Order: sequence, then structure tokens, then C-alpha cells
Amino acid sequence: MTVRVRDYMVLEVEHLPSTTTVGEAIRRVTRSRHHGLPITDATGKLVGFVSAKELLRHTRDAETPLAELIRPGTYTARPETDLDDAARIMFRFGLRDLPIVDEAGRLCGILSNLDIVRSHFERASPAKADTLKRLLAERYGLPFAFHRGLVLIDRLAPTQWKVFEDELEGRRYELERGFAEPVLVVQKGATWILIDGHHRALAAREMGLARLQAYILTCERPEEFAKQETGFEKVAAEHHLRTLDDIEIDRSAHHPLLEVTNQLVRRFEGATAEPDRPA
Repeated sequence: MTVRVRDYMVLEVEHLPSTTTVGEAIRRVTRSRHHGLPITDATGKLVGFVSAKELLRHTRDAETPLAELIRPGTYTARPETDLDDAARIMFRFGLRDLPIVDEAGRLCGILSNLDIVRSHFERASPAKADTLKRLLAERYGLPFAFHRGLVLIDRLAPTQWKVFEDELEGRRYELERGFAEPVLVVQKGATWILIDGHHRALAAREMGLARLQAYILTCERPEEFAKQETGFEKVAAEHHLRTLDDIEIDRSAHHPLLEVTNQLVRRFEGATAEPDRPA
């Protein structure tokens, strides 16, 4: 299935009228989370894009309208553009944000490099679900299917007994920005066995969320599946896991991925540090 820009672009776009002064533009960009903003004319048509770097070059021109400074035109895409093609444009020209325009040239959305990354995460999740579906079918000789839906966080049965505090912080950041991929669960009777996404589930609960997007695997012969004890349930029983409250949160150690990253940074800094000179 072809994924389009419209599937991931942000519709509510912060932008600047071309009559905005440099001083006001600096204030607007400073208050925003963006490195620059699109510029439109009185009819809503996109006429350019101003970056923080360009504004820094003109700090002495605080009262000058942006229309007198910006170069006309900028890279754009349409809502129906293939998402991978839009990603190539952004990569080739080093763009963090790509304005999206309609047939009349009016600004109707914006695509960020974070939206591109989010799309790859979300497109990877169905592959995980499909792999698990095949494994369950082979292991238990039963037909399985999966669909995307919402699950109640408090109804999740965990299968991972420890998570890392620093990874939880990262998941909170993702959830706040709508960036987190769906969790992966197996439905067995009234229970949703959580297979992948324990950090996401805990972070969402801490943020006061009641539901999460999930890929839900279901057996097409549920009565037969209910009689089977899965390996996931055995692991949960061995570690006395019944609810998310039973998961240990390790606040003293780093998530393995972060620890490896820190080791590489320290190694790099050590290699580039100036050697001691003899007195």
C-alpha cells in the first residue's frame, strides 16, 4: 500500500504572514519548537520559508518586513505525494521541514523529519505483528489474525519484568509528540498479553492515558487457544507478573542501548582529546 504525505503531515501549521517584521519573526520562532517557519501572502499562498539562521543574519533589520528579505519560493510537496519521495527531497536538500501546498499553492500542511521517522516506526510494527502471527500459528497449530485498535492500559498483562527509567523518559517524549509506535498484544479471552511495548505502556500510564494504539493478535479458534498455556504466560508466572505494577523500574542503570551509546561517546572523546604534554 502506498503511503502518502497526507497520511503523516501536520495540518495545523504555524506560519508567518509576509508582512511580519524581522523582530516579530524572531520572537515567534523563539517561542515555537521550530527552527524556522513558512511564510504566506494575504491569500494563504506559500511564498517562502524563513529559518532561524536567516533571521540571525538580519537582527539589525528588526522593523523590516520579511517580504523584503526572503528569497521567493521554497521546496514543497503535495498531499498526494508518495511519502518516500518526500523523504528523498528532504534528505537530498537537508530539510528539517517540508511545506505542503494544495493545487492553488496554498499552505495546507507541513511534514517534518520526525514525521518521516514516525512513519517508518509505524510501518515496521505490522511486520512484527505478522512475524508473531506466523510463529503462534506454527507453535499451536491454530489460525491467527491481527488488526490495529485501542487497548486499555490497565488491562494489559506484562511479560517483561524490568524496564529502565531513562528509556521511560524517552517514551514520554515520543508520546507527547504523537511519535510512539503501537504496542503489540495477544488477546486471549478477556486478557491482552503485552508482548512488545512495556516502556510505552508504563510511560502512557504515568502520563494519565487510559488507552494505547496496538496491533492486536487474535486466534480465529479462541476456545482452543484458551486451553493452551503460551510461553509468554509461563514467563509471566515465573516472575509473578500480573499487572503493570509488577514491573520493576530500574533507576540505577541505563538502558543497554543508551549505555552502548555513552561508551562510544566516551571512547570518541578520549580519542580526540589532546594528549598530555611534558612539562
